[in-house]
Amino acid sequence: MSKELLKAKAKDKEEKGMTKLDIREVTTCQATSQMIQKAERDGVELAFHRAADMKPCPIGAESACCKHCAMGPCRLSSKDPYSKVGVCGATIDTIQARNFGRMVASGCAAHTDHGMTMLDVFREVIRGNIKDYKIKDPAKLEEVCRSIGLEVDGLETEEMAKLLYEELEKTYTQVEGEIPFAKRVPPKTLETWRKLNIVPRGAMREIMELMHRTHMGVDQDYKNLTQQLSRTALADGWGGSMVATEISDILFGTPTPVRAEVNMGCLKADHVNIIVHGHEPNLFESMLESVTDPSLVEAAKQAGAKGINLLGMCCSGAEMLSRHGVPHAGNFMSTEAVLVTNAVDAMAVDVQCIKQGLAKVAECYGTKLFTTNPRCKIEGVEHVEFHEHEPRKCTDQIVIMAIARFKNRKGPVEIPNIRNMGIHGFSHEYINYMLGGTFRASYVPLNDNIINGRIRGVAGVVGCTNPRIKQDWVHVELVKELIKNDVLVVQTGCSQIALAKAGLYQPEAAYLAGPGLREVCEAVGMPPVLGLGSCVDNSRILIACTEMVRTGGLGDSIADLPVAGAAPEWMSEKAISIGQYFVASGVYTVFGCTFPIVEGTKFYKHIFEELESLGCGKWGFARDPYEMARMMIEHIDKKRKALGIDKARERVLYDMAARRELSF
Repeated sequence: MSKELLKAKAKDKEEKGMTKLDIREVTTCQATSQMIQKAERDGVELAFHRAADMKPCPIGAESACCKHCAMGPCRLSSKDPYSKVGVCGATIDTIQARNFGRMVASGCAAHTDHGMTMLDVFREVIRGNIKDYKIKDPAKLEEVCRSIGLEVDGLETEEMAKLLYEELEKTYTQVEGEIPFAKRVPPKTLETWRKLNIVPRGAMREIMELMHRTHMGVDQDYKNLTQQLSRTALADGWGGSMVATEISDILFGTPTPVRAEVNMGCLKADHVNIIVHGHEPNLFESMLESVTDPSLVEAAKQAGAKGINLLGMCCSGAEMLSRHGVPHAGNFMSTEAVLVTNAVDAMAVDVQCIKQGLAKVAECYGTKLFTTNPRCKIEGVEHVEFHEHEPRKCTDQIVIMAIARFKNRKGPVEIPNIRNMGIHGFSHEYINYMLGGTFRASYVPLNDNIINGRIRGVAGVVGCTNPRIKQDWVHVELVKELIKNDVLVVQTGCSQIALAKAGLYQPEAAYLAGPGLREVCEAVGMPPVLGLGSCVDNSRILIACTEMVRTGGLGDSIADLPVAGAAPEWMSEKAISIGQYFVASGVYTVFGCTFPIVEGTKFYKHIFEELESLGCGKWGFARDPYEMARMMIEHIDKKRKALGIDKARERVLYDMAARRELSF
């Protein structure tokens, strides 16, 4: 858009009264703050403005309403939830459990569809129908096969891959039995699941049954609904999400630590800038090939650019950041703001967390916005469909159109001069190696340092950013408080980018940690916060928990571990599914911002208290990061006490005489 048109648009917005934001209250990200101010000068509305103008429905926010049939919608009082029932007689507990269950079903479907896409690509690679991708990590392939009991001795890579595909397909299509990755679950945890009848059969079956049960006039017992929504959530974490992560590693390589930069300063004014935003790595992997193609690089130079600059955003960006060190421009709440720089020549999106508002902002600045996945089209946005059988057909075309936009850029470019360096790519496999080395790869050092008190426990801080609270602030303050109290933090998704922008992914950040955690970080040479990738890679945290149990000394089930989880700024249904699969797995999980349940109801008590007594984890909720940290640390300390390791143990060095006196 020309400078004159932007001025006209700004004047029009001013006349209509576009909300002026108090920038200090909406974000702690300096780059996003700078772009919000520019957007306001340009008269361009962002999600931050829409959130300020759109007040959330207080009844809907607490899930005290039901619109599942045409007799309603029925609105119950969150202040006096048992004062009335729906037209059909549904109580507040039934209504809330149904609504919560449908969020789980949707979130599970998103991750499961992502995982199934990866499995489809894997199948076609095995069959030789896809030539552009290949198996890059045969060692990971063999490890995954063995982890679910497949006999692979003497088999070639292609034979192992075929065997694994056939087994993992059951994750989706199986109608009875247990999903393949249930074999990875610690025996005592699996025993609890079987007792509660929540071991997933197949994701399609679980999602279908949950949607049926939440239909009007079917399941009207909140505890029975909780059983099915737990089983569905587990089909996500130990099914669809885990398949997506493992197959991505096998095809594209398992991440190992890499130095990489994040933030909008990674844009380059004198380059063609292309951003890939979404969740599936297939598009991004092909784009990586396109932007380095000599003929396309030469075309960019002929257009006056010094080269082509590829960046990521959101979760596919986090995955490529971890796997290849591709720079990352920002998390979910910065996806519109980055276009305000006027430096983005093309943004290609696939699925999940794609704001429809991107279309308007892209139009204002002349950025080429492309949808690429048939599951995700946006009205008025050009669609260039991506096919894994011919991936370059799509990605080359996007690069060509980005070059054309660079050549015809209009208006000034303003790029925040902010870049943050960090270490990313801590997969389960690398953590295992990092702690024990090539020949003694093991979680023993981690468990030992938890037992002796140097590390208090482990926390997973994950999830989205949400315009209802100050961007990144809760993530950063929560993690600072946790590491200060010797809690090792692992992260995925948008939370990872929030912490990277705050500089917490550098080994030097260990100075912010407590003395015990700092000592361990300095000995290993690692930061106190470990980035594991995208939100679907939360399955890496499940595997890490399983390995901690298997290693020994910290109990027999995931529920025994001194660990906790949090999603401080969650905003999507996927987050509810993630939270529930951690709770069902045995992890205390605290959410921030808001929670879709009326406090004090029977359903609330069931998932916030009673599930823990059944051998699972439980939910928690707090808006304040310091309160959230206190809750998590108290839970970790409770688990330490139950394990008998609540007192820090000093390391004792024995001489030979002392060793002889030891009794075994």
